[in-house]
Amino acid sequence: MKRPDATQLALIAALIAFLVLGLLLPKWLFLLTLSLGKGLVVLGLMLLLRTGLVSFGQGLFYCLGAYAVGSLGQFFVIKDALLLLLTGVAIGALVALLLGFLMAKYRDIFFAMLSLAFSMILYGLLVKSAALGSTDGFNVPPPTLFGSPVGGAAHQYALFALACVMVFVAALVLHAYFETPLGRLSPAIRDNEIRVEYMGASVRQAIHVKYVIAGALAGLGGALTAMTVGHIDPDLAYWTTSGEFVFVAILSGTGSVIAPFLGSVVFEVIRTYAYQYSPNTWQLVVGGALLLVIIFLPSGLWSVFGYLRRRGSA
Repeated sequence: MKRPDATQLALIAALIAFLVLGLLLPKWLFLLTLSLGKGLVVLGLMLLLRTGLVSFGQGLFYCLGAYAVGSLGQFFVIKDALLLLLTGVAIGALVALLLGFLMAKYRDIFFAMLSLAFSMILYGLLVKSAALGSTDGFNVPPPTLFGSPVGGAAHQYALFALACVMVFVAALVLHAYFETPLGRLSPAIRDNEIRVEYMGASVRQAIHVKYVIAGALAGLGGALTAMTVGHIDPDLAYWTTSGEFVFVAILSGTGSVIAPFLGSVVFEVIRTYAYQYSPNTWQLVVGGALLLVIIFLPSGLWSVFGYLRRRGSA
């Protein structure tokens, strides 16, 4: 039996640490759960970045996952948390599968702008949809876990624990995917996709698969966010939301499947405290933090661990 590698062991340790942290700091459950949801979107974005693609439209799938949860609860009285999360995955993957036939043809700024255009189309449709609350959106009915509504502290922790498990599984699966021949094509496509074609691999097919995976992860993140916040609105698909995910991806780095969640937690903590102590200039604080990371850690926060590992082995 193959022994777990360093990343798998780190994921197990992170899962245990988060579950314990949730028990010790119940007031942080909301922030941590929200960070995990957004980290899932950034995890998919990291997959695209490794392939040399930047998507400014991940808010599309994020919003679809959130609205799928809200619509099922509001109109069909389906509230089971696990079922809702899986629905978010399915919706994100299905829409990405359909759009991927077109998106896989484009690269660079064209890929980025086209992804943004699809996201803004969804935003426009939701703003004009009175049945879905138009610009105000609507409240998401509380999900149920094991037949009980998520309301008290115990059930809030149960939702957080479910989020931790879903994140653990998603990160573990993506880490395994990176070790497959298709997963290993990412840096090769980024560096020289013509050579990849000469090797006999289909670049368009590989990008299509990666786009679907990223869409599924964003749908899952949107579903988790909707259940955590309890309210959804069209701003989930707005360009600033997608830009935030790119922001966190740059902050995190692409060195590990753990990096997106580290960056997401750091980002939410910085933004929360910046807004609390400097509500009029909190964007300046967040922008300054990103600027410092770009200057001193151009490969993202995760590069710190690589530096420490190299020093330890020296």
